[in-house]
Amino acid sequence: MTVAGPDGQPRCSWATSAPEYIQYHDEEWGREIRDDHGLFERMTLEGFQSGLSWITILRKRENFRKAFDNFDPRLIAAYGPEDFDRLMADPGIVRNRLKVNATISNARALLELADGELTEFLWSFQPIDRAAPKTSADVPATTPESIAMSKALKKKGFVFVGPTTAYALMQATGIVNDHLADCIAR
Repeated sequence: MTVAGPDGQPRCSWATSAPEYIQYHDEEWGREIRDDHGLFERMTLEGFQSGLSWITILRKRENFRKAFDNFDPRLIAAYGPEDFDRLMADPGIVRNRLKVNATISNARALLELADGELTEFLWSFQPIDRAAPKTSADVPATTPESIAMSKALKKKGFVFVGPTTAYALMQATGIVNDHLADCIAR
């Protein structure tokens, strides 16, 4: 069931508790991203969100972009111990050793792929013939596709991309459309 936002428009129930959520929901979440750089950024942010509220990541997003050189995988892949220390000392991001290391590892894994290969690979997990969810309860945390994506990403050297993170990535980048059936953004 959707919830009326401040403008009276029906939105997914999670999207109305803060202005940042409304903007993200209406302008980004579920919109197709079909480039390696954009997908890498979202994969990174979804990994950092793990165990936290998404609003925390949204509010720190610009800090993440500055701290991680605008998610340029070539620059991140070259990070050394001093970069790691700099990131761990940065109060503008989520300072988690595993997540920082995962970002560096994932940048390196991305560079092992051909240009555009990540995009083609991730979009190959798009489910076929999926009904629009009617309520939040109809939106899963994982799917067979996200489980398969997670396993396949790990085989390619990516880390911190479990099935739940993979599914959140699928939702955020339009690989699946989990806007509720009567949501304005559907």
